[in-house]
Amino acid sequence: MKTLIQKIYVEEHHSFACRTYRTPDFETAWHKHLESELILITEGNGTALIGDFIGEYKEGDVFFLQGNVPHWFRKQEKTSIGSAIVIHFLNDFWGAGFLSLPEMKPISRFLENKNTGLQLHGQLSIDIAKIIIELEQAKGMDRIQLLLNSMLKISQSEEQMVITMACSSMNNSEENSVIEAVIDYSFKHFLNPISLNEIAGITNMSIPAFCRFFKRNIKKSYLDFIKELRIGHACKLLRDTDRAILDICYNSGYNSWANFSKQFKVVSNITPSQYRRQHKK
Repeated sequence: MKTLIQKIYVEEHHSFACRTYRTPDFETAWHKHLESELILITEGNGTALIGDFIGEYKEGDVFFLQGNVPHWFRKQEKTSIGSAIVIHFLNDFWGAGFLSLPEMKPISRFLENKNTGLQLHGQLSIDIAKIIIELEQAKGMDRIQLLLNSMLKISQSEEQMVITMACSSMNNSEENSVIEAVIDYSFKHFLNPISLNEIAGITNMSIPAFCRFFKRNIKKSYLDFIKELRIGHACKLLRDTDRAILDICYNSGYNSWANFSKQFKVVSNITPSQYRRQHKK
């Protein structure tokens, strides 16, 4: 995909979209759209890039993204299956007058939080996942009632985490194509040393121009972006394997234990051994 703005198709007899996207339709690269998005991951795992957030996604995860928040759910393995039920809706599709009703205040205030991405947790995540599954099969007024119920539950719950409040400044397909190429190259090579000269070279920019461009669009420096990819990879190995922590250090793109330990604590606020104790399956 080479355009940043994605057009969401809404069937003629519906006011908003709700459908399953499964491989190969799941594989939509870095993009954004006017519609807000409520997404339930139903199959697969990988890395979620949402605004300036980088983190893992897995089956059962639920995210809510306001309109125009750029995102990309990138599978861990190219050969694996990715699938999600996704609801897309314009915040004013039910009319501004409806949202101004006193009974709608919690939802109206919630939808005013522009450029925001949320990840739901706990019982809220379970409840909203059930609603999303039910909504995909619902018809008529039941669809609107279920969407209202989900927005009300989210707006009144604390079982959620704001993962981004970044607003992308990208407005054309050329810039999006460059960002997509940078992210794709980074995912392929982040376990190896990547110099700024190397990554700037694939964009045909000078190093200072590239650094300004990347931070303007991703809201973080490229070096911080790579650091988060590497530490995210290390976190997965700490949780899912019994490999020695020093081995994980070298397998995550670091050749110095001191640097790995320091950067891990910067990103995770705890040491690698503490992380393993807290998160080991």
